[in-house]
Amino acid sequence: MKKMELIAPCHFGLEAVLKKEIIDLGYDITESVDGRITFAGDADAVCRANICLRTAERILIKVGSFHAESFEELFQGVKSLPWEEFIPERGKFWVKKASSVKSKLFSPSDIQSIVKKAIVERMKQSYHTDWFKEDAESFPIRVFIMKDEVTVALDTTGDSLHKRGYRKLESKAPIAENLAAALIMLTPWHADRILVDPFCGSGTIPIEAAMMAANIAPGMNRHFTAESWTHIITPQNWADVRDEARDDIDTSVETDIQGYDLDPEMVDIARINAKKAGVENMIHFQARDIADLSHRKKYGFIITNPPYGERIGEQDELPALYKTIGARYKELDSWSMYLITGFEQAEKFIGKKADKNRKIYNGMIKTYFYQFMGPKPPKRNG
Repeated sequence: MKKMELIAPCHFGLEAVLKKEIIDLGYDITESVDGRITFAGDADAVCRANICLRTAERILIKVGSFHAESFEELFQGVKSLPWEEFIPERGKFWVKKASSVKSKLFSPSDIQSIVKKAIVERMKQSYHTDWFKEDAESFPIRVFIMKDEVTVALDTTGDSLHKRGYRKLESKAPIAENLAAALIMLTPWHADRILVDPFCGSGTIPIEAAMMAANIAPGMNRHFTAESWTHIITPQNWADVRDEARDDIDTSVETDIQGYDLDPEMVDIARINAKKAGVENMIHFQARDIADLSHRKKYGFIITNPPYGERIGEQDELPALYKTIGARYKELDSWSMYLITGFEQAEKFIGKKADKNRKIYNGMIKTYFYQFMGPKPPKRNG
């Protein structure tokens, strides 16, 4: 099978988590930059990455890269790439997104327009025509320019990979599914340990944890743009990877995963979403206030995304809320707590300094992932 360079964008600050996932799938990393991991793979790798990666945003096929400081250099660089190897004569193609960082070319709309023109010129030469119907498969294109280095790629995914398909209903400030998965992966939690999310909203963190425990591939039940690119990736490629993923599922694994929310309606929504994800029997959801957080067992994990003042009127309530979080956590003396928040004074009101904290961008919002490490449980005999 033909080898390609594949690019997986991710949230800033989560590159190491995604790298480990890609390596665990059996692929070699060729480049790692802020918010983007490049790796080598074939057609199966495109399918496997889309279906199995939990923390990526999307999977792109790299068409090429080159240096450009002027629009003429951009035009000639794009025109020199082998577009006819990817896009058939009647393929519909457009530049879905262009981004530029620390580069002389910085206007996204101008970059998009010139890249499209350059591809048309290349295709005219390749297909010996002046007119393209563009009435067949879709080929969205993405362009990144970083310090005048241009990377041009085809988007195989379509809707972002965080859209697993189970979250039909959501809370007012939902955490993206791929970010929730990454946060869990940044902790030592595994399926035989207790996990509680006391601000579960529509259930994303508990659902992602349960899917990991049961080894359910996140992209099992959704469609991808490249499924129509049968000249590059065959339907058999997709079918084989889906069968492989299906064979790996084990919903019989015993778990103690709990999600609480103050709003009973949100708890109902979380249950519906868990059912769609196929993990409703692995999670206990309950309408419960953070002030009532307790657990009789030791060595559990709190992994949560509490409110942090993004909505009007919330800011004044945050000190009291985080004091309550701190008081309840203090009672769980052998537990670990991991929380993501944009509230700068979180540690102050929790009353404890985190053992670690990691800066992560949740969309455009700068947040911190505070990690309060509890003791490790004693090793079991036998």
